[in-house]
Amino acid sequence: MNKNPFALITSLTLRKMKGSVTEDHLYLDYFDQKEDCILPLHTSVSLFLLSFCDCKAFRVFLVSPGEIPADSQITDQALPECLEFCIIKRCQLPSVVQNCSLPAVLENKGTFCRAGLAVVLRHIIHKTYEADPSKKDILELLGFKKTCLKACAETSEWTRLCEISIPRAVENFLRLSPGQHLSTPVEVLQFEKKLGEPVRVHNDDKIRRQKVHQQSSLAKKESSNSLEERKSREIQESSLADLELPFSQLTVQKNPVSTKREPSHIRKIKTSELPPLEHVFAEGLYFTLADVVLFPCIHQFWVFYKEHQDKTLELPLISSWYQRVLEVPGVKKAAAQCRMQLVQDWASSSFQAERPQSPCVASDESGEENRDAQFIGGPRPTMTKLMANGIEAVFCPHPHPTWTLDWDSLPAAVNPGEGKMSSDRALRKQQQLNNLVALVIKLAKPGDVIVDFCSGGGHVGIVLAHILPLCQIILIENKELSLIRAKERSDELGLNNIWFIQANMDYFKGTFNIGVALHACGVATDMVIERCTKVCAAFVICPCCYGFIQNTAKFTFPRSHQFKEVLSYKEHMVLCRFADQTAVQLPPERRRIGKRCMGLVDLDRAWSVEGSCNYSVQVTSMEPEMCSPKNNLIVGVPI
Repeated sequence: MNKNPFALITSLTLRKMKGSVTEDHLYLDYFDQKEDCILPLHTSVSLFLLSFCDCKAFRVFLVSPGEIPADSQITDQALPECLEFCIIKRCQLPSVVQNCSLPAVLENKGTFCRAGLAVVLRHIIHKTYEADPSKKDILELLGFKKTCLKACAETSEWTRLCEISIPRAVENFLRLSPGQHLSTPVEVLQFEKKLGEPVRVHNDDKIRRQKVHQQSSLAKKESSNSLEERKSREIQESSLADLELPFSQLTVQKNPVSTKREPSHIRKIKTSELPPLEHVFAEGLYFTLADVVLFPCIHQFWVFYKEHQDKTLELPLISSWYQRVLEVPGVKKAAAQCRMQLVQDWASSSFQAERPQSPCVASDESGEENRDAQFIGGPRPTMTKLMANGIEAVFCPHPHPTWTLDWDSLPAAVNPGEGKMSSDRALRKQQQLNNLVALVIKLAKPGDVIVDFCSGGGHVGIVLAHILPLCQIILIENKELSLIRAKERSDELGLNNIWFIQANMDYFKGTFNIGVALHACGVATDMVIERCTKVCAAFVICPCCYGFIQNTAKFTFPRSHQFKEVLSYKEHMVLCRFADQTAVQLPPERRRIGKRCMGLVDLDRAWSVEGSCNYSVQVTSMEPEMCSPKNNLIVGVPI
């Protein structure tokens, strides 16, 4: 069909959408199309969830990176027929969305944006439930405590595998030419390995005892049946042989776990002797958002492999998982709407896939194991070792120690303690803000863009937006409720120079002049520094939760060349752990050691930036220091 898709779809969409002015706008990348698959896979996953939820709360825009060619093969037949959509060019995106990686959702008023696959998918689920509270099974996709894929991909290996690694690996696989050797992506093998691990759930002891009880009851029934009846039962139940509970209880979580007490002989079985729970779905026993994300990816991987390879795959656990997902109510219908040609013969395979490889973990330089073997725990040996090499925690004088806002003259909504905190805590929060705002306003110029990373309820960003009306302020926070509270305060103040982005930091791609963060936990401080140095922006950061620092896919510790020459990773982690020991109720000597450890960890960060970027970086303390146990400030300015 050689029609101009932009003209075809846009005219159709404008006619359908006329009068629909209250929906959120959902923006999805469109790079390429392979039959029933739209690339990137994030787009296919998002469309699949919209179909599964039967959600019509969004205006959907496919975003082309450049001009849309007249002979493009995409038509409305390539997308779910129940959805309304149109195609736009990237340059037509609203400004706040242009600063983010897609997929992204923009509220109809245009200042609150959600970006990143997991954040957008979770929002689709919430919007579906808000529109129709009877769809409780949709809300259950978020899993126990509604936390499925909520953790940041930088700190959660599972979120990273689902949200980033597998979609990216399958996309690269789909781009291979037919003549190339098609080896199974290691990320897919990691998923196969994950499905083979025991399930950990909050009430697994109870469920495992139920399993024993069910197996015991089944054995008694079978012993009383004739041989023919037993064979008939085995044939009927062969497809469910790997499930721990009846399938109806494992798909959409509608049936609660039985509260009937097990016999005493089962209750007396030691926990260590109970049989393990095996995976039914990606995260364990229940169908969740993780399955929704992985299903289109694994489907496309298998279809492409089958079309271009004579041998078929032997991934038995993924094969069983795939067939179970197909039996979940609504999956086949959503797949049909997305034109997915479902795989029915995966299990009949003969090709032995490569063994799963362990995820790559950053390691220290050669000789690290020997250094760790000689390591003696505790902060004092580590600090002594650093001192012997001329490294000590040194704090620069605060450049504006007495600067303070006139809080009494500011509107109530600017004050962080208005109706939310005790008077003592509100005072300490004001003192913390005095420190950060003093440094930022000395760096800021009219027209600057200032980003408040890990903004929480917007204490820093709202103050800056109020006192710097000629600057554009962007708040970035992963927690939706915190950002909603910040927007409510902003609306009360009538601020028009502020944007709100719910996303992990990696999904913010905009340029800016100053980055600021108050109490950025663990590696979040290092992520903020990295985002700032990438765009040559100044930064003012107060770190927090040093004990959460750890090696990740992107960051390894120590950070600087000077510290790497002296300390191993384990020794550096000792500094991080003791850096958290600064609470006011601790003995003075322990707090003093904690402060020194904080200074050393942040000195390592400062030297890392100065060694790799053209920056001047200083570590100082808030004034007064008692305003927070975590009172370090890292201030970096491009030279």
